[in-house]
Amino acid sequence: MAGAFTSEHLKSYTDNGFCVVEGLVDDSLIRRARDVVDRLLASDTKDVGEREPADPSMVRRIWAPTSRDEVFTQIVESGPLLDGVCELVGANVVYQYSKLNVKAPQVGSMVAWHQDFAYYPHTNTDLVAVLIYLDDATRENACLKVASGSHRLGLLDHDVDGAFGGKISSLEQVGVDPASVVDCEAPAGAAIFLHPLVVHASEKNTSDRYRRAFIPAYRSADALPIYYGPHAAHNEPNARLLRGRSATTVRCESAHWRLPIAAAEFNSLYQIQEGSHLTASGRKSTTGYFSHEVPATDGSAQAAQ
Repeated sequence: MAGAFTSEHLKSYTDNGFCVVEGLVDDSLIRRARDVVDRLLASDTKDVGEREPADPSMVRRIWAPTSRDEVFTQIVESGPLLDGVCELVGANVVYQYSKLNVKAPQVGSMVAWHQDFAYYPHTNTDLVAVLIYLDDATRENACLKVASGSHRLGLLDHDVDGAFGGKISSLEQVGVDPASVVDCEAPAGAAIFLHPLVVHASEKNTSDRYRRAFIPAYRSADALPIYYGPHAAHNEPNARLLRGRSATTVRCESAHWRLPIAAAEFNSLYQIQEGSHLTASGRKSTTGYFSHEVPATDGSAQAAQ
């Protein structure tokens, strides 16, 4: 496990709530993942992912990438990547879920400021999402933006008109200094490890280039969900142990977590941030990443070999 991170990476994660690491994911896996995405986007995308409102011929998120091709599972389970996760959340690691954001040229939807933990509160904060660029990412094609050090502020307000809205309306209003924002420009294959409380976002992609990213999420085995609402419960049947042993106790941090109770059910971060869930039927649609997941294996609750 040693050697996944340098001392600078660990200090960045501790102090800033994120770190950018190059070289953890093999280049061949990144190339294969790009090829799979190209193939999926060239196919009939009706059941592949969520479409861009500005251009319904384009997809903005591919649902359940690990059920589409084994290359995504290989990335999730790759040794160096898991070594890095272990350094952040401990030796007992559970894979939680994954998603793939497309950020298509000219229309790639923005993602408003938010904390991942607001959507999926757990008994403790030993969770980490790893955003892996499949394309070179720059300011021009809407690289990830992170508010450095914001994870130290705790869980911030994500409400809109008294209900969970999935976004932070203003950095200043929640005590985040706009000057702390960092543009995470990095080449394809770079992995950005994100603390669950770090505030992050991305702009609309107005360039002529894709900015695709595969995002697997992990947690310590003793961090369990405390909310099983409509948008969250679908993750758990597929959660599985990847390293170490299953927990026999739950570790609870002393805190008050606001539950993500929305005014209406929603399918995705995009939908709730845009408010389109309020003008829909009030129920999740029958398609979405939650309806495409592959059932967990029988051995998911056993000790990893």
